[in-house]
Amino acid sequence: MKAGCKAAIPLIIGAIPFGVLFGTLAPTSGLSVWATMAMSLIVFAGSAQFIVLALIAVQAPLEIILLTTFVVNLRHLLYATALVPRVSHLPFALRTLLAFGLTDETFANMSQRYQPGSPLGDDHQFAHFFYLGSMFSFYITWSSATAIGLVLGNIIPDMTSWGLEFAMSVTFIGMVIPYLNTKAMFSAMFCAAIASLYFAYLPNKLGLIISALIGVSAGLSVVHFQKMSINQGEQA
Repeated sequence: MKAGCKAAIPLIIGAIPFGVLFGTLAPTSGLSVWATMAMSLIVFAGSAQFIVLALIAVQAPLEIILLTTFVVNLRHLLYATALVPRVSHLPFALRTLLAFGLTDETFANMSQRYQPGSPLGDDHQFAHFFYLGSMFSFYITWSSATAIGLVLGNIIPDMTSWGLEFAMSVTFIGMVIPYLNTKAMFSAMFCAAIASLYFAYLPNKLGLIISALIGVSAGLSVVHFQKMSINQGEQA
């Protein structure tokens, strides 16, 4: 678990301002202190929580809030699909806990952990302890940052104008950069980025899911063509 906590530190640094910003914004959107903390402790999904705040602020109906957050979090289905072969041997209760703690940052850490040649070795039998270390680090950090935001929001006025949300953009960039070491990964990133701009107008953040699927398809296509080229070379 210690290795998972250590791996989480660089991404945690970017998540702290994001959590503080959430704690600052939530009361201005109509949530009580207890509801704000409950959301961070139970929902534990940064982007979805911010979307909920925006929808509550405009008094959107409950079904719209649920639908929008569901669509935004569909990317976790892709994450889970990628991790299933790695955790299928674990007890159901433990897999349920891991599913609850599956965030963008923890998935990025686990992807690095499962890569061949990982500094921690290629024996993944107990890699779930690495997962737990990363997961609990982010959980504690996010909840604590939310609490700090609630306190600072009352002490320091107009914190929302500080641009703290930029920290999360930097965090996501930091999560992506280490993977841009192959043609397949670069193609996936480039196609997903272009698609996200093209489909940005779609409602309920559907463009995010479409862009992710396009990126995955592009990466897999490059891998497929690379394998075909290798096979043709061997046959020649």
